[in-house]
Amino acid sequence: MEFSVVNFILILLWACSASVCVNSEGGGGFRYQHQQEEANGVSKEVFYYVGGEPSLSSASHDGDGDVVWVVQVSDLHLSAYHRERAEDLKKLLAPALNMIRPSLVLITGDLTDAKNRDRTTNRQDEDEWIQYKNSMDFVIKESGLEKRAFFDLRGNHDKYGVPYAGSYWDFFSKYSISAQLNRTSSIQTVTLMAKIWKYHFVGIDDTMSVGLRGPSNLFGHPNDDRIQKVDLELGYWDGKSKEPVSKIVFGHFPLSFTASTETGKRYESVFAKHSVSAYICGHLHGKFGKHLWKHHFYEWQNVSSSKGDNRQGQFWEWELGDWKVSRLIRVIALDGGQTSFVDVDLSGQVLPDKGVQSIILPTYPPDSRLLGHESRNLNLWNSELKDVIRALVFSEKPAVSVIAKIFDSSSGALKLVEEQSLHLATYSRGNLPLYQSAWNSSRYSDPSPARFWLQIIVTDNAGTEIASTARPFSVDGRQSRFSKTWLEILMIDIRWEVLYQVLLWSNITFLLSLLLLPKALIYYLEKKYIYQKWVASVLNPCSLQRRNVFFIPIWVLIEGSRQTKLWWLQLFYLFYLVSFPWFWGIATVEEHPIGSMSLRGWSIQLADMPSRYCVVGVPDIIGIVIPFMYLIVTPTFILVYCLSAERKAYYFHVNSKFKCTREVSKHSAHSMTGVPSKAEFPVYSTVSACGICRGWLRASLLISCFMILCLHLRQCYFLKRGHGAKAVIASPGFSWIPPLLLSVAVCSTRSQKSRAL
Repeated sequence: MEFSVVNFILILLWACSASVCVNSEGGGGFRYQHQQEEANGVSKEVFYYVGGEPSLSSASHDGDGDVVWVVQVSDLHLSAYHRERAEDLKKLLAPALNMIRPSLVLITGDLTDAKNRDRTTNRQDEDEWIQYKNSMDFVIKESGLEKRAFFDLRGNHDKYGVPYAGSYWDFFSKYSISAQLNRTSSIQTVTLMAKIWKYHFVGIDDTMSVGLRGPSNLFGHPNDDRIQKVDLELGYWDGKSKEPVSKIVFGHFPLSFTASTETGKRYESVFAKHSVSAYICGHLHGKFGKHLWKHHFYEWQNVSSSKGDNRQGQFWEWELGDWKVSRLIRVIALDGGQTSFVDVDLSGQVLPDKGVQSIILPTYPPDSRLLGHESRNLNLWNSELKDVIRALVFSEKPAVSVIAKIFDSSSGALKLVEEQSLHLATYSRGNLPLYQSAWNSSRYSDPSPARFWLQIIVTDNAGTEIASTARPFSVDGRQSRFSKTWLEILMIDIRWEVLYQVLLWSNITFLLSLLLLPKALIYYLEKKYIYQKWVASVLNPCSLQRRNVFFIPIWVLIEGSRQTKLWWLQLFYLFYLVSFPWFWGIATVEEHPIGSMSLRGWSIQLADMPSRYCVVGVPDIIGIVIPFMYLIVTPTFILVYCLSAERKAYYFHVNSKFKCTREVSKHSAHSMTGVPSKAEFPVYSTVSACGICRGWLRASLLISCFMILCLHLRQCYFLKRGHGAKAVIASPGFSWIPPLLLSVAVCSTRSQKSRAL
């Protein structure tokens, strides 16, 4: 009886506890004790390594063996119209994970596509989410990994058309792995507790609170509360543990596509303050380059110091290409505080007849392109790992030979200078795929961080030889620079939130100047009674006082501003675009009230609180605003001016005072005597040599108007497909005024030209 009461009390305490502990076998030969809790809006998990002390083979260097590795997958975009993406998860990802056996699998957003067949409408499709769940269940089963080792986050596609979290359309909360494991918070943390190091991972869901349809759902949107919680979670182990901690943050959005909070706060300072090793993300699909990496360096004032000295921090940001097209995964290793990775294209890595090809990831010496500044790197190289070469080798077949080759590139070509055999490091609870060997690193000290290169060659028992990509290293801890294309710089180095504001307000300033400055100039010229004389000198093709071609655009602007009715219509339209909604349409799903979009973003009635409205979508509306302002509004204003100026120029050129003609001889025959008869005199015809008089200029302007109208019609078509017919029919500011302006300009100039004739 007493025994039963004790057990009952223990069971009751266990049920009321906020955490659950389970022992299980993890990836990479680890055995984990698992603890999970949910508190203060953060899902926390800890995996404890309970294996024995490492026992290295006699041929390898004494190291701590404190290495873990994880796999990142991003942008799956599983689609009801492209089922091969889900099938490849089963055929490619499952066997690869079974071979790699990572400690964690991080799926960083855009799990489903949420688009129709024509990719013109965004809406959550439950069939795609069922497809995702079934595929991942198969992957988890076939990989042999525990489900709780998988962490998935929302991407912007997973929030398309979701009015609020927990609504019917929020299928992530029903079918995702995180939802199945009760990870309901926007922040997920997991710590791998190895023998010496702690590896702390923090996942962030920064999708919109109200899931707008595309293209108005493009950026991550943190808030002050979330940034504060991330700050606290990254500092969770500070002061609580004597063991060193390596920190990794994972999310969907690159920092260049993450908006600031309402008070201007951002993640960069938080990541740098906590010396985060890397922020890993997706979203850009690798379309814009293979080196979407950025090394962030941040400096701030130390308020806790009486001297007021400055502190410095740094971290890396690495974007991963997609699964959708490229079938990419990233294997990330954390070894003694140093983070390394290799990107693997599984479409060429998993062969039907040969299985999964070997994957090689060198961890020491680290790639000098991925190092931080020297002050941080020297601490790593002062450790005992500076005299060891280490590499993770994942292979289905036993490796019989692992060779490290060191090359010297000082001559302009890679010249082999040393070969070193690596041996398997064995542990008391099984073998890790870690190969290592001692070496004399001081031989390779050099001021150039890219002089020496490392390559690992692996041969398995079937005779298949696999070589890693050669990478530079620096034993002095110097960082090697890598070149970026202009497109890579644009996408990862520039904050698009700032770029949007620069592009928008520079365009509005330009259009305002286009309207006001010519008005001021014409007022000055007419006040001085010199306008007509100045125009004659600009337009008269025969005048000795003809002005430089530079003055023609100025005259076009002045003449365009003289058309009072059109000028006021343009000024009112610009004021309307800045101050009022552009259009009304479906912002989330058809079942919910429509929203209105202006330069301030989308104004939407909250579905869970109908009495309240919220404004979201800035700078996400960049995909609508910038193309419309630069490709429709600006050309329309310029064409209205040009049509008005063309009317004046034509009237000026057909005036009898000036002749834009030349004489062309048709006949010039002479008699045999050399005296021309009357019939033999040259006959001349008068032909216009001016493109204005012959109508070429007007024809080119009309063609330009037609092109602008076609482009505008295309924008309206996609707007209608994405946000409903009301977005076009009931939205004169966006849909009707540009064609109206061009039509009025064409008709008014045509009638005036006819009167001039």
